[in-house]
Amino acid sequence: MINFKLNDKPLQVEEGTTILEAALAEGVKIPTLCYHKDLTPYGACRLCLVEIVGGGRPGLEASCVFKATEGLEVKTDTERVKKSRKIIFELLMARCPDSEKLNKLAAEYGVSRSRIHLKQKENCLLCGLCVRACAEVSERHAQSFSGRGHRRTVDTPFSKISEKCIGCGACAYLCPVKGLKVQEAG
Repeated sequence: MINFKLNDKPLQVEEGTTILEAALAEGVKIPTLCYHKDLTPYGACRLCLVEIVGGGRPGLEASCVFKATEGLEVKTDTERVKKSRKIIFELLMARCPDSEKLNKLAAEYGVSRSRIHLKQKENCLLCGLCVRACAEVSERHAQSFSGRGHRRTVDTPFSKISEKCIGCGACAYLCPVKGLKVQEAG
């Protein structure tokens, strides 16, 4: 068992438990858009940032991928965390301004609009839920990430309808911005 502190509260968790899992078990709310309990954590949205204040290298870490370690001290609601989350919400809202789920979650954390304006709006947060669902649930690998930097997208191989897709809909169901449509199985 691992002993650590979450918001000054001593906790004991099994080895391998992430900070987010421990927080959720304790009823501590941490925002996230890319996390799903049945998929491998990815840390893409960065909304689940927490601050490591003791027992490890100090700084901000994505709680969905950061595992609790002996003596670790974590804070989930410091000013540094709040400022970072606000900026992340604004960046995501600039990318996907019409996402109902994103806007609702942002409002819960005091962000009602983005000060950032992009020429081209996207309908994808690049959270990776669809890619992970396709790989881990249906085991089809019909889609993946493509490109780098600002050209990064979720796509099928060679941008063609994938023969591997069985039309299960897991990708569309998990998409937080509802940007995916299920193709008919071939």
